[in-house]
Amino acid sequence: MKTTTQHNEKIAKLTFSSVYPHYITKVESKGRTIEELHLVIEWLTGFDVKKLQELIDEKVTFETFFKQAKINPNAHLITGVICGYRIEEIENLLTKQVRYLDKLVDELAKDRKMEKILRQ
Repeated sequence: MKTTTQHNEKIAKLTFSSVYPHYITKVESKGRTIEELHLVIEWLTGFDVKKLQELIDEKVTFETFFKQAKINPNAHLITGVICGYRIEEIENLLTKQVRYLDKLVDELAKDRKMEKILRQ
C-alpha cells in the first residue's frame, strides 16, 4: 500500500502526546513495562526520559518530534508491515520514521526479545 499526501500530512500533524498513551496501553497490556517502552524510544530517537517528557508536555507534532530526534543509524534494519504499510516501501521520510516507532512498539508488545527489537 502506498501512502498518500493527505496521509503523510495527517501523520505530520499528529501530536506525539496523543499517541504515547496508546503505546503505553499496548505494551502494558502484553506484560511489558514503560521502562522498556522508553528504552525502545530512546534507541530510535536518542530521547531520554526527561527529554521525552518535555516533548510530551510541549505537545509537539510528530514532525517536530522527529526533526529533533537523532535517528539510530540501524533504524533502516526495521522492516516488515505495520498498519498495512511495508516500511521499506514508504517514501515519505517522516511517515517512515513514525512507522519505525510503531513497529518497535508492536514488536515489544509481541514479546520479542529486546536484543532483536534493538537490532543488536
